[in-house]
Amino acid sequence: MAQTTENSNSQGGEITLKDVILKLIEWWRFLLSKWNILLFAVTVGAVIGLTYSFISKTKYVAELSFALDDDKSGGGALGALGLASQFGIDLGSNGGGAFNGDNLLELMKSRSMVEKTLLTPITLDNKRQTLAQYYMLFSGFYEDNPQLKDVNFLPDIDRTQFTLKQNGVLGSLYNKIVRENLTVDKADKKLTIIAVKVESENESFSKSFAEILVKNVSDFYIETKTKKSARNVAVLQRQTDSVRRELNAAITGVAANSDVNPNPNPSLQIIRVPSMRRQVDVQANTAILTELVKNLEISRMSLRKETPLVQVIDRPILPLEKRKPGKIVAAIIGGFVFGFFTVLFLLFRKFIGDSLK
Repeated sequence: MAQTTENSNSQGGEITLKDVILKLIEWWRFLLSKWNILLFAVTVGAVIGLTYSFISKTKYVAELSFALDDDKSGGGALGALGLASQFGIDLGSNGGGAFNGDNLLELMKSRSMVEKTLLTPITLDNKRQTLAQYYMLFSGFYEDNPQLKDVNFLPDIDRTQFTLKQNGVLGSLYNKIVRENLTVDKADKKLTIIAVKVESENESFSKSFAEILVKNVSDFYIETKTKKSARNVAVLQRQTDSVRRELNAAITGVAANSDVNPNPNPSLQIIRVPSMRRQVDVQANTAILTELVKNLEISRMSLRKETPLVQVIDRPILPLEKRKPGKIVAAIIGGFVFGFFTVLFLLFRKFIGDSLK
Protein backbone atom coordinates (compact mmCIF):
# COMPACT_ATOMS: atom_id res chain seq x y z
CA MET A 1 0.00 0.00 0.00
CA ALA A 2 2.88 2.35 0.86
CA GLN A 3 4.59 1.51 -2.41
CA THR A 4 1.42 2.37 -4.27
CA THR A 5 1.23 5.76 -2.54
CA GLU A 6 4.88 6.56 -3.36
CA ASN A 7 4.36 5.65 -7.00
CA SER A 8 1.24 7.79 -7.20
CA ASN A 9 3.15 10.77 -5.75
CA SER A 10 5.94 10.34 -8.28
CA GLN A 11 3.49 10.03 -11.07
CA GLY A 12 1.71 13.14 -9.83
CA GLY A 13 4.86 15.22 -10.45
CA GLU A 14 5.81 15.85 -6.79
CA ILE A 15 9.55 15.98 -6.06
CA THR A 16 10.65 14.14 -2.93
CA LEU A 17 13.83 14.60 -0.92
CA LYS A 18 15.10 11.31 -2.30
CA ASP A 19 14.70 12.63 -5.86
CA VAL A 20 16.67 15.78 -5.00
CA ILE A 21 19.52 13.79 -3.43
CA LEU A 22 19.66 11.40 -6.40
CA LYS A 23 19.74 14.35 -8.80
CA LEU A 24 22.56 16.06 -6.86
CA ILE A 25 24.57 12.82 -6.88
CA GLU A 26 23.99 12.52 -10.59
CA TRP A 27 25.22 16.10 -11.20
CA TRP A 28 28.25 15.56 -8.97
CA ARG A 29 29.26 12.44 -10.92
CA PHE A 30 28.71 14.32 -14.14
CA LEU A 31 31.00 17.14 -13.01
CA LEU A 32 33.65 14.63 -11.91
CA SER A 33 33.54 13.15 -15.39
CA LYS A 34 34.31 16.62 -16.77
CA TRP A 35 37.28 17.19 -14.46
CA ASN A 36 39.61 17.92 -17.37
CA ILE A 37 37.37 20.73 -18.65
CA LEU A 38 37.02 22.20 -15.16
CA LEU A 39 40.78 22.01 -14.57
CA PHE A 40 41.41 23.76 -17.86
CA ALA A 41 38.90 26.52 -17.03
CA VAL A 42 40.38 27.06 -13.56
CA THR A 43 43.89 27.20 -15.00
CA VAL A 44 42.88 29.71 -17.67
CA GLY A 45 41.14 31.86 -15.04
CA ALA A 46 44.17 31.76 -12.75
CA VAL A 47 46.48 32.77 -15.61
CA ILE A 48 44.18 35.65 -16.58
CA GLY A 49 44.00 36.82 -12.96
CA LEU A 50 47.78 36.62 -12.60
CA THR A 51 48.25 38.53 -15.85
CA TYR A 52 45.85 41.21 -14.66
CA SER A 53 47.83 41.65 -11.45
CA PHE A 54 50.98 42.25 -13.51
CA ILE A 55 49.51 44.72 -16.03
CA SER A 56 47.26 46.64 -13.61
CA LYS A 57 48.63 49.98 -12.47
CA THR A 58 49.21 50.92 -8.86
CA LYS A 59 46.52 53.17 -7.37
CA TYR A 60 47.35 55.76 -4.71
CA VAL A 61 44.66 56.47 -2.12
CA ALA A 62 44.50 59.85 -0.37
CA GLU A 63 42.04 59.96 2.53
CA LEU A 64 41.03 63.15 4.34
CA SER A 65 38.52 63.23 7.17
CA PHE A 66 36.91 66.26 8.77
CA ALA A 67 34.09 67.20 11.11
CA LEU A 68 31.67 70.12 11.19
CA ASP A 69 31.22 72.15 14.36
CA ASP A 70 28.07 74.24 13.97
CA ASP A 71 26.94 76.04 17.15
CA LYS A 72 23.46 76.49 15.79
CA SER A 73 22.92 72.80 15.23
CA GLY A 74 22.80 71.85 18.86
CA GLY A 75 20.53 74.43 20.41
CA GLY A 76 17.20 76.10 20.06
CA ALA A 77 14.68 74.22 17.99
CA LEU A 78 16.91 71.20 17.50
CA GLY A 79 17.29 70.79 21.23
CA ALA A 80 13.52 70.89 21.67
CA LEU A 81 13.05 68.41 18.84
CA GLY A 82 15.58 66.05 20.36
CA LEU A 83 13.94 66.29 23.79
CA ALA A 84 10.49 65.68 22.34
CA SER A 85 11.67 62.70 20.34
CA GLN A 86 12.86 61.02 23.54
CA PHE A 87 9.24 60.92 24.70
CA GLY A 88 7.95 59.60 21.39
CA ILE A 89 6.61 62.94 20.18
CA ASP A 90 7.33 63.77 16.55
CA LEU A 91 7.48 67.52 16.01
CA GLY A 92 9.03 67.24 12.58
CA SER A 93 12.41 68.60 11.61
CA ASN A 94 13.68 72.00 10.72
CA GLY A 95 15.97 70.59 8.08
CA GLY A 96 19.09 71.90 9.81
CA GLY A 97 20.09 74.00 6.83
CA ALA A 98 20.65 73.33 3.17
CA PHE A 99 23.92 71.42 3.58
CA ASN A 100 23.40 69.34 6.68
CA GLY A 101 23.46 65.55 6.66
CA ASP A 102 23.62 63.78 3.32
CA ASN A 103 23.23 67.09 1.47
CA LEU A 104 26.82 67.93 2.34
CA LEU A 105 27.99 64.62 0.87
CA GLU A 106 26.21 65.41 -2.39
CA LEU A 107 27.67 68.92 -2.35
CA MET A 108 31.19 67.49 -2.29
CA LYS A 109 30.38 65.39 -5.37
CA SER A 110 28.56 68.18 -7.17
CA ARG A 111 29.76 69.31 -10.57
CA SER A 112 30.41 72.88 -9.47
CA MET A 113 32.71 71.84 -6.61
CA VAL A 114 34.58 69.18 -8.59
CA GLU A 115 35.06 71.49 -11.59
CA LYS A 116 36.22 74.32 -9.34
CA THR A 117 38.77 71.94 -7.85
CA LEU A 118 39.92 70.77 -11.27
CA LEU A 119 40.40 74.37 -12.43
CA THR A 120 42.43 75.32 -9.34
CA PRO A 121 46.01 76.24 -10.32
CA ILE A 122 48.70 74.41 -8.37
CA THR A 123 52.43 73.83 -8.73
CA LEU A 124 53.13 70.18 -9.55
CA ASP A 125 56.35 68.79 -11.02
CA ASN A 126 57.86 72.30 -10.82
CA LYS A 127 55.16 73.64 -13.14
CA ARG A 128 52.14 75.80 -12.42
CA GLN A 129 49.10 74.14 -13.94
CA THR A 130 45.51 73.26 -13.20
CA LEU A 131 44.56 69.91 -11.76
CA ALA A 132 42.46 69.26 -14.87
CA GLN A 133 45.47 69.69 -17.16
CA TYR A 134 47.63 67.53 -14.88
CA TYR A 135 44.98 64.81 -14.76
CA MET A 136 44.64 64.75 -18.56
CA LEU A 137 48.40 64.32 -18.93
CA PHE A 138 49.03 61.41 -16.55
CA SER A 139 45.75 59.55 -17.17
CA GLY A 140 46.38 59.16 -20.88
CA PHE A 141 43.40 61.30 -21.87
CA TYR A 142 45.14 62.81 -24.89
CA GLU A 143 46.31 59.36 -26.10
CA ASP A 144 42.75 58.02 -25.88
CA ASN A 145 41.27 61.14 -27.51
CA PRO A 146 43.78 62.45 -30.08
CA GLN A 147 41.09 64.68 -31.61
CA LEU A 148 41.05 66.70 -28.37
CA LYS A 149 44.76 67.51 -28.18
CA ASP A 150 44.02 71.19 -28.73
CA VAL A 151 41.88 71.34 -25.56
CA ASN A 152 43.70 72.62 -22.49
CA PHE A 153 42.93 74.31 -19.19
CA LEU A 154 45.53 76.94 -18.40
CA PRO A 155 45.94 78.48 -14.91
CA ASP A 156 43.63 81.40 -14.05
CA ILE A 157 41.38 80.55 -17.00
CA ASP A 158 37.99 82.30 -17.15
CA ARG A 159 35.27 79.66 -16.74
CA THR A 160 32.68 81.87 -18.42
CA GLN A 161 34.76 82.02 -21.62
CA PHE A 162 34.89 78.25 -22.18
CA THR A 163 34.10 76.86 -25.62
CA LEU A 164 31.63 74.03 -26.16
CA LYS A 165 34.54 71.62 -26.58
CA GLN A 166 36.10 72.70 -23.28
CA ASN A 167 32.76 72.34 -21.49
CA GLY A 168 32.35 68.86 -22.94
CA VAL A 169 35.83 67.75 -21.89
CA LEU A 170 35.43 69.19 -18.40
CA GLY A 171 32.08 67.40 -18.07
CA SER A 172 33.73 64.13 -19.12
CA LEU A 173 36.48 64.62 -16.55
CA TYR A 174 33.85 65.29 -13.87
CA ASN A 175 31.93 62.10 -14.67
CA LYS A 176 35.10 60.02 -14.76
CA ILE A 177 36.43 61.35 -11.45
CA VAL A 178 33.12 60.98 -9.58
CA ARG A 179 32.66 57.46 -10.98
CA GLU A 180 36.20 56.11 -10.64
CA ASN A 181 38.33 58.29 -8.37
CA LEU A 182 36.23 60.06 -5.74
CA THR A 183 34.45 58.53 -2.73
CA VAL A 184 32.68 60.63 -0.10
CA ASP A 185 30.98 58.99 2.86
CA LYS A 186 30.57 59.19 6.61
CA ALA A 187 33.08 57.32 8.71
CA ASP A 188 30.13 56.07 10.74
CA LYS A 189 26.41 56.61 10.16
CA LYS A 190 26.01 57.79 13.77
CA LEU A 191 28.86 60.30 13.56
CA THR A 192 29.28 63.60 11.72
CA ILE A 193 32.82 62.83 10.57
CA ILE A 194 33.06 62.81 6.77
CA ALA A 195 35.79 60.90 4.94
CA VAL A 196 36.93 61.90 1.45
CA LYS A 197 38.92 59.35 -0.55
CA VAL A 198 40.64 60.05 -3.85
CA GLU A 199 42.14 57.09 -5.68
CA SER A 200 44.20 57.62 -8.82
CA GLU A 201 47.35 56.47 -10.57
CA ASN A 202 49.22 59.62 -9.54
CA GLU A 203 50.20 60.20 -5.93
CA SER A 204 50.44 64.00 -6.17
CA PHE A 205 47.05 64.31 -7.85
CA SER A 206 45.29 62.16 -5.23
CA LYS A 207 46.68 64.22 -2.36
CA SER A 208 46.15 67.64 -3.98
CA PHE A 209 42.64 66.91 -5.22
CA ALA A 210 41.44 65.70 -1.81
CA GLU A 211 42.84 68.74 0.03
CA ILE A 212 41.64 71.35 -2.48
CA LEU A 213 38.18 69.81 -2.77
CA VAL A 214 37.65 69.93 0.99
CA LYS A 215 38.93 73.53 1.11
CA ASN A 216 36.60 74.66 -1.68
CA VAL A 217 33.58 72.97 -0.11
CA SER A 218 34.52 74.37 3.30
CA ASP A 219 34.76 77.94 1.96
CA PHE A 220 31.48 77.62 0.07
CA TYR A 221 29.74 76.10 3.08
CA ILE A 222 30.92 78.82 5.47
CA GLU A 223 30.08 81.59 3.00
CA THR A 224 26.58 80.23 2.48
CA LYS A 225 25.87 79.75 6.18
CA THR A 226 27.04 83.27 7.09
CA LYS A 227 25.87 85.17 4.01
CA LYS A 228 22.86 86.84 5.65
CA SER A 229 24.70 87.78 8.85
CA ALA A 230 27.69 89.08 6.91
CA ARG A 231 25.39 91.26 4.83
CA ASN A 232 23.83 92.71 8.00
CA VAL A 233 27.26 93.45 9.45
CA ALA A 234 28.31 95.22 6.23
CA VAL A 235 25.17 97.38 6.23
CA LEU A 236 25.59 98.34 9.89
CA GLN A 237 29.26 99.10 9.30
CA ARG A 238 28.42 101.50 6.46
CA GLN A 239 25.75 103.23 8.58
CA THR A 240 28.13 103.52 11.53
CA ASP A 241 30.86 105.02 9.36
CA SER A 242 28.38 107.48 7.84
CA VAL A 243 27.07 108.66 11.23
CA ARG A 244 30.62 108.92 12.56
CA ARG A 245 31.54 111.21 9.69
CA GLU A 246 28.48 113.38 10.38
CA LEU A 247 29.38 113.51 14.07
CA ASN A 248 32.93 114.56 13.31
CA ALA A 249 31.62 117.25 10.95
CA ALA A 250 29.22 118.51 13.64
CA ILE A 251 32.00 118.67 16.24
CA THR A 252 34.16 120.53 13.76
CA GLY A 253 31.27 122.95 13.08
CA VAL A 254 30.86 123.74 16.77
CA ALA A 255 34.55 124.50 17.07
CA ALA A 256 34.47 126.62 13.90
CA ASN A 257 31.55 128.73 15.15
CA SER A 258 33.30 129.26 18.45
CA ASP A 259 36.42 130.42 16.65
CA VAL A 260 34.42 132.89 14.53
CA ASN A 261 32.86 134.47 17.61
CA PRO A 262 35.27 133.89 20.48
CA ASN A 263 33.58 136.54 22.70
CA PRO A 264 29.90 136.72 21.64
CA ASN A 265 27.74 139.54 22.91
CA PRO A 266 25.30 138.07 25.46
CA SER A 267 22.58 140.42 24.23
CA LEU A 268 22.79 139.05 20.68
CA GLN A 269 21.43 135.45 20.91
CA ILE A 270 21.19 135.08 17.13
CA ILE A 271 24.96 134.77 16.97
CA ARG A 272 24.79 131.59 19.08
CA VAL A 273 22.19 129.84 16.86
CA PRO A 274 24.67 128.12 14.41
CA SER A 275 26.72 126.79 17.29
CA MET A 276 23.60 125.52 19.10
CA ARG A 277 22.42 123.78 15.96
CA ARG A 278 25.76 122.06 15.65
CA GLN A 279 25.60 121.02 19.29
CA VAL A 280 22.17 119.48 18.67
CA ASP A 281 23.64 117.59 15.70
CA VAL A 282 26.47 116.41 17.91
CA GLN A 283 24.10 115.11 20.57
CA ALA A 284 21.79 113.42 18.03
CA ASN A 285 24.62 111.80 16.12
CA THR A 286 26.23 110.68 19.37
CA ALA A 287 23.03 108.89 20.42
CA ILE A 288 22.59 107.34 16.98
CA LEU A 289 26.23 106.27 16.82
CA THR A 290 25.97 104.68 20.27
CA GLU A 291 23.04 102.50 19.16
CA LEU A 292 24.66 101.64 15.85
CA VAL A 293 27.90 100.59 17.51
CA LYS A 294 25.93 98.45 19.96
CA ASN A 295 23.98 96.78 17.14
CA LEU A 296 27.15 96.34 15.10
CA GLU A 297 28.87 94.49 17.91
CA ILE A 298 25.80 92.30 18.44
CA SER A 299 25.75 91.49 14.71
CA ARG A 300 29.44 90.64 14.78
CA MET A 301 28.90 88.30 17.71
CA SER A 302 26.03 86.68 15.86
CA LEU A 303 28.22 86.28 12.77
CA ARG A 304 30.96 84.63 14.77
CA LYS A 305 28.44 82.31 16.37
CA GLU A 306 26.88 81.34 13.06
CA THR A 307 30.24 80.72 11.39
CA PRO A 308 30.70 76.92 11.35
CA LEU A 309 34.08 75.36 12.00
CA VAL A 310 35.32 72.79 9.53
CA GLN A 311 37.91 70.88 11.52
CA VAL A 312 40.22 68.62 9.53
CA ILE A 313 41.02 65.47 11.51
CA ASP A 314 43.32 63.46 9.23
CA ARG A 315 45.19 64.73 6.19
CA PRO A 316 46.79 62.60 3.47
CA ILE A 317 50.50 62.21 4.19
CA LEU A 318 53.07 61.09 1.65
CA PRO A 319 53.75 58.30 0.85
CA LEU A 320 50.11 57.40 0.25
CA GLU A 321 48.56 53.99 0.59
CA LYS A 322 49.10 51.83 -2.50
CA ARG A 323 46.47 49.53 -3.92
CA LYS A 324 47.26 46.84 -6.46
CA PRO A 325 45.81 43.32 -6.86
CA GLY A 326 48.06 40.71 -5.27
CA LYS A 327 49.33 37.97 -7.56
CA ILE A 328 48.09 35.06 -5.47
CA VAL A 329 44.73 36.65 -4.69
CA ALA A 330 44.19 37.61 -8.33
CA ALA A 331 45.02 34.06 -9.49
CA ILE A 332 42.64 32.52 -6.94
CA ILE A 333 39.81 34.88 -7.82
CA GLY A 334 40.33 34.37 -11.56
CA GLY A 335 40.38 30.59 -11.21
CA PHE A 336 37.28 30.58 -9.00
CA VAL A 337 35.28 32.83 -11.34
CA PHE A 338 36.13 30.84 -14.47
CA GLY A 339 35.53 27.53 -12.71
CA PHE A 340 32.17 28.69 -11.32
CA PHE A 341 30.85 29.82 -14.68
CA THR A 342 32.14 26.66 -16.33
CA VAL A 343 30.20 24.57 -13.81
CA LEU A 344 27.06 26.58 -14.52
CA PHE A 345 27.53 26.13 -18.27
CA LEU A 346 28.05 22.35 -18.00
CA LEU A 347 25.04 21.86 -15.74
CA PHE A 348 22.86 24.04 -17.97
CA ARG A 349 23.88 22.06 -21.04
CA LYS A 350 23.16 18.77 -19.24
CA PHE A 351 19.77 20.07 -18.10
CA ILE A 352 18.83 21.05 -21.65
CA GLY A 353 19.99 17.68 -22.95
CA ASP A 354 17.99 15.76 -20.34
CA SER A 355 14.91 17.85 -21.04
CA LEU A 356 15.11 17.14 -24.78
CA LYS A 357 15.41 13.39 -24.08
